[in-house]
Amino acid sequence: MSNNIDLSVNIAGISFKNPVIMASGTYGFGHEYSEYIDLNTLGGISVKGLTLKERKGNPPPRIAETPAGILNSVGLQNPGVEVFKKHDLPFLKQFDTRVIANIAGNTIEEYCEMAEILGDSEIDAIELNVSCPNVKAGGLAFGTDPLLIEEITSAVKRYCKQPLIVKLSPNVGDIKSMARAAEAAGADCVSLINTILGMAIDIHRKKPVLANNFGGLSGPAVKPVAVRMVYEAAHAVKIPVIGMGGIACGDDAVEFLLAGAAAVMVGTANFINPAVPLDIISGLKEYMKKYRYSNLKDITGKLELN
Repeated sequence: MSNNIDLSVNIAGISFKNPVIMASGTYGFGHEYSEYIDLNTLGGISVKGLTLKERKGNPPPRIAETPAGILNSVGLQNPGVEVFKKHDLPFLKQFDTRVIANIAGNTIEEYCEMAEILGDSEIDAIELNVSCPNVKAGGLAFGTDPLLIEEITSAVKRYCKQPLIVKLSPNVGDIKSMARAAEAAGADCVSLINTILGMAIDIHRKKPVLANNFGGLSGPAVKPVAVRMVYEAAHAVKIPVIGMGGIACGDDAVEFLLAGAAAVMVGTANFINPAVPLDIISGLKEYMKKYRYSNLKDITGKLELN
């Protein structure tokens, strides 16, 4: 083995210096975390979910701690895609890291308009959040029906000048059919898992803890589910898969890579330790050094079933 450990990956034609990407919704637009770590060390940042117009989000309380995780019902609070493009993107482009714009909407037209607005910007990829309700389908989330995934992916792809990543919801019966639907409609990559729908109850008030009643569960509690779904998706499609869900150390990232992920996204762990991406990168290097691997291709998808 060479003394040099190569952590670089290429996903849909984009080169990342390492496979550790900050997950959307947990890293804002990088401003706050830049005070704690050097953003140049990151493989990439998927920014806070963007909508066509500014959104104030859901009323509080909208975060609840759970055993080994959190429930969130923030409600996509963000300044809108135009403000991001003018004010937040220039800040991020100061750093040598890939920038992924996560977009969300309630109609296919909104998603397409955002992709068009971002077309001439310096973002490196678009991540399509299909966990939003489709108002024209009675509130059914795009990501829970393979036909809806195909419809929205193919529509947005026509307006998308950058590689298109489709972020899949775990709140489905068969993740493989969802991944295949995204691939068939032209997705360049899929990322998963988004949060798992959950609920917490205040037994003294006899009411839900969250003002919006339900929220998305993330953190170490979801990791076994995420690893299984990433494995299934990676073996169902030929496009790259980015895995996420409860990653908090280098060994966690290795699990996802072995399961077939080409890269990983780190979310909730950032709230506990702002330096966690650096720890994960270091842990990946230690694992590869221990087993005498020089390139991530040596471990990606190399899981051997019993």
